[in-house]
Amino acid sequence: MSEERRELETPLVRPRRLRRTPALRRMVAEHHVVPSSLVLPVFVREGLAEPHPISSMPGVVQHSRDSLKRAVAEAAELGLGGVMLFGIPEHKDATGSGAIDPGGVLNLAITDVVAEVGDQLTVMSDLCLDEFTDHGHCGLLTPDGEVDNDQTLAAYAEMVLAQAAAGVDMVGPSGMMDGQVAVVRQALDAAAHSHVSILAYSAKYASAFFGPFREAVDSSLVGDRKTYQQDPANAVEGVREALLDVEQGADIVMVKPALAFLDVVRRVRDAVDVPVAAYNISGEYSMVEAAAANGWIDREAAILETLTSIHRAGADVILTYWAAEAARLLRR
Repeated sequence: MSEERRELETPLVRPRRLRRTPALRRMVAEHHVVPSSLVLPVFVREGLAEPHPISSMPGVVQHSRDSLKRAVAEAAELGLGGVMLFGIPEHKDATGSGAIDPGGVLNLAITDVVAEVGDQLTVMSDLCLDEFTDHGHCGLLTPDGEVDNDQTLAAYAEMVLAQAAAGVDMVGPSGMMDGQVAVVRQALDAAAHSHVSILAYSAKYASAFFGPFREAVDSSLVGDRKTYQQDPANAVEGVREALLDVEQGADIVMVKPALAFLDVVRRVRDAVDVPVAAYNISGEYSMVEAAAANGWIDREAAILETLTSIHRAGADVILTYWAAEAARLLRR
């Protein structure tokens, strides 16, 4: 081969040059996950004296009120953006009355956390009845067992006032009831709680990846939620739901789950002019943990790659059970 031919075949453009060292890779990275964009979901269970491990989610626990305070203090120290609180009551009933009771586990947890961290964290709370109902659905039921959308909205309006009175910064209506954001916004504003913001679970899919979460909240559900959560086959519908929630006053819209719906995250990000969140859910977490426990993947690298993929798809805020650990990894 002639010298002239060798010169012609030598690449002029070499993208690999910018991958040569860690410093170069950091400098030109297109997306950076930061602790302040991460939200830690936490479970607090009524009557616990100490944390109770969740077997299907290694490393995640149901907290006592005391251990919850320690967890949120650590989250604040790590610079996380917020915590999302889920309450697990000792007693459930058909209407989820524990969700409205000022002395209910979730409302007490809100007050505890606000007292512990003040404005160092955004204190967020799940606004849904499923943890509090003996049937496990996200709303009230008709006599024939169907979820009654409009009666559920009235219950959400009561629930959000209890959470606002407890001191919450942001509520997360997650039941996928039609009109839920508008009703929650109206209830807050009418009761002089206009400062409380709304993270709308806008595109929440009836996903197989919710399995471990059922254990985490001691779910009583029999059957499924396919009549009110979205069909995983639908992406355009997810955008429609997000646009409706923005019209109704949502401050942030969310796609849940994250990994199986990264295309929906991207479509929603392109469609709305408010921040977009995505929830890296229990099944996504447990899959990585199980693979790592078997030595099949590099656990820490997989955690950061997972969160980067969600951010790259368009999520400004990521709810993840790895939030605290990821913050420590990002500090390295």
